[in-house]
Amino acid sequence: MSYFYIFMTILLTVYGQIAIKWQVLKVGALPEGTAEKVSFLLHLLLNPWIVSALAAAFLASFFWMAAMTRLQLSHAYPFMGLTFVLVLLASGLFFQEPVTLLKVVGVALIVLGLVVASQG
Repeated sequence: MSYFYIFMTILLTVYGQIAIKWQVLKVGALPEGTAEKVSFLLHLLLNPWIVSALAAAFLASFFWMAAMTRLQLSHAYPFMGLTFVLVLLASGLFFQEPVTLLKVVGVALIVLGLVVASQG
């Protein structure tokens, strides 16, 4: 069950990142003026998809707390590196962001680090 909690933390975290990026792409760039920035961000906070992303982050914290009752932090936390893998894949799939060889190598190093760090 511990790894399920970690998996849910990762999944909800990735969902939040993708949902926020999706909605930000729809509304455009952050304005220059301070008042416009505040208005822009407040408008985003009222967006149901942004609210769902924030709720996912909140729910992810509950799953993380559950995982922490059963696993050592030094063992569990490296698994959070999987968010890099999933966000890279999702950003390429949903937003046509480039998945370059350099990014793939970087993510492979993260995965290798996860495997090494989770052994002890």
